[in-house]
Amino acid sequence: MKNIINQLKGTVIVSVQAMPSEPLYLEKCMAAMMKSVVTGGASALRVAGVRDVKNAKKLFDVPIIGITKPNIIPKNWKEIVYITPTIKDVIDLIEAGADIIACDGTQRKRPNGEKLEDLIKYIHINKRLAMADVSTLEEGIEAEKAGADIISTTLAGYTLESSSSPSDGPDFGLLEQLVKNTKKPVVLEGRIWEPEQVDKAFELGAHCVVIGSAITRPQLITKRFVFRNKKN
Repeated sequence: MKNIINQLKGTVIVSVQAMPSEPLYLEKCMAAMMKSVVTGGASALRVAGVRDVKNAKKLFDVPIIGITKPNIIPKNWKEIVYITPTIKDVIDLIEAGADIIACDGTQRKRPNGEKLEDLIKYIHINKRLAMADVSTLEEGIEAEKAGADIISTTLAGYTLESSSSPSDGPDFGLLEQLVKNTKKPVVLEGRIWEPEQVDKAFELGAHCVVIGSAITRPQLITKRFVFRNKKN
């Protein structure tokens, strides 16, 4: 497992995800997108759901980070745990072949009264790595105590507890705090749109960087250009 962590150091991981309501959610589209980013140099893939984890493992020889999330994101998404919330979700991802299981690493209540540390224990029993997606420094510290192998800024700005997080770019402040106050590899993820932001992340001590929308969400990339054009 440590070999995977070492393998990811200083690299860019690409999150290849789409909601069922989006055109790219088609299985062949997601597989093509994964192939495109791996060909482009992605060191690993972060994908959602059993289907895409299985396909990623079958098609590519790179580490696969697996998550689960609902087909429709609830309106109160800032208040609830919806990224790999239960042990059942962890089991599904392990059986699908994920090398790293990413879970909501916040301190919010999980379904069925389950605890983050219980999910992490189950991940470790099955010889996989646990990534904790957090939104604050306190959550990162608690996730480390719970046994997380990797801590990611994924949820910064996407929880009520992180309302002060920047809305137009990565939370470099949280990255810097986590690097200084935890001993685990820290990943920068969330609102990364420019290569210079990747450079800055590594300067601040990021172990690796996860990029999603800027590479794999055409509708959001298009909106950025259209919105800019209307402003000008």
